[in-house]
Amino acid sequence: MNDMIQFVANYDDLSTDRGYQFRFHCDKCGNGHMSAYEASVMGTAAGFLNAAGNLFGGILGSAGSSAYEIQRAVGGKGHDDALRKAVIAGKEYFKQCSRCGHWVCPDVCWNARAGMCESCAPDEQEELAAQKAQATAEQIATKTREQNYVQGLDFSKGGMVACGNCNARMSAGTKFCPECGTPNAAATAKPKFCSSCGGKLEPGAKFCPECGGKA
Repeated sequence: MNDMIQFVANYDDLSTDRGYQFRFHCDKCGNGHMSAYEASVMGTAAGFLNAAGNLFGGILGSAGSSAYEIQRAVGGKGHDDALRKAVIAGKEYFKQCSRCGHWVCPDVCWNARAGMCESCAPDEQEELAAQKAQATAEQIATKTREQNYVQGLDFSKGGMVACGNCNARMSAGTKFCPECGTPNAAATAKPKFCSSCGGKLEPGAKFCPECGGKA
């Protein structure tokens, strides 16, 4: 159908065997317009025959089925005519950008001053606000990364250890367990050194991390 070449690329066909209806969408944001429902003449006739068939059965019931088959056979032209009418009416709710050719909704995606869609000609104030917000977020991230949030941490204390008595977690440099008061062996034990190279040995180490010698 040629009219659709000149209209939105996004649309939903809501038609049934009883009538025709279409929903057209803005090519940019997806906002839409729904066409007025147009009853199908053959679909209505089929409905009357089916209703009569339900009441009286037999021959009229068969007639209803035949009417539905007739509707299916001629539905192509009726459907196309309804779609053509819906396109003509629907164009009143959209604007076509002369630069990109897209059909967009006038309330959200149309720059009336420029006569183009906002993808091709963004609104200056909206674009400025968006760029400010983006720059603000980027600057916040940069400043945040520049701050030292671990200045008070002592990385030489070896992180966290478990209490040998109650298994509570505590800093390796803590001398006593804050839960049960048991001395922290990692903090109170005297440091050991490698007899070969003099390197410091961590508690429980079997070999020197500097020379590989046996602890």
